Amino acid sequence: MQQEGWWSYEFCYQKKLRQLHLEDERVVQEFILGVYDEEATAAFNQNLSDISTLKDPRSKDASQRYHAHQFTNGTICDLTNQPRETEVRFVCSEPRAMISSITELSTCKYALTVQCPMLCKHPLFQEERPVWHTIDCNVLPKDYKVTKEGEDKVEPEQIFMVTDDASPSNYETQE
Repeated sequence: MQQEGWWSYEFCYQKKLRQLHLEDERVVQEFILGVYDEEATAAFNQNLSDISTLKDPRSKDASQRYHAHQFTNGTICDLTNQPRETEVRFVCSEPRAMISSITELSTCKYALTVQCPMLCKHPLFQEERPVWHTIDCNVLPKDYKVTKEGEDKVEPEQIFMVTDDASPSNYETQE
C-alpha cells in the first residue's frame, strides 16, 4: 500500500491495482486501475527485441531499464468511456521493494513504478562497463623522415601494439 496525497494505491503482484481513498481506515472511494493481463504482457514483451526485453527501449542507461507488466480492464473511465489500464514497471533499486511513483500518462492510462532489489542481480540491469585499452606512445627516432604520398620508404618499420594483458603483438607495415 502506498499513499500519495488524497489517494492510496494497493498493488497485488499479477492480480490487480487499486486506487482508493480511506477515511478512518474505511474505503470511501475506489477505482480499479487494472487487472493483470498475461496475454497483453506477453504481447508487449514479444514486440521488443531480445536485447531490450527487460529495459526501456528508449534508454541505454541501466538505471532507466525496467520490466513491464500490463494491467487492463479496470474501472470504466468517465471521460473516455474505456476501462482504466496501467503499465507496471519493475526497476532495479535498493534497499527494499516498494511503489516509487505513479503517473497518469494520458486520461485513465497510468504507469506505476515498483522498486525491486531482486532485479539488480539480473545481467540486463547491471551497468555496462566500458572496455579500456592502453595506448603507449614513443618518441620518433631522429633519423625518421616524413615521406610524401607515392614516395617509397627506405625500409619498413616494426610497430608494436601493447594490450592490457601486456603481451606485445608484432605487426609489420606493408609497403
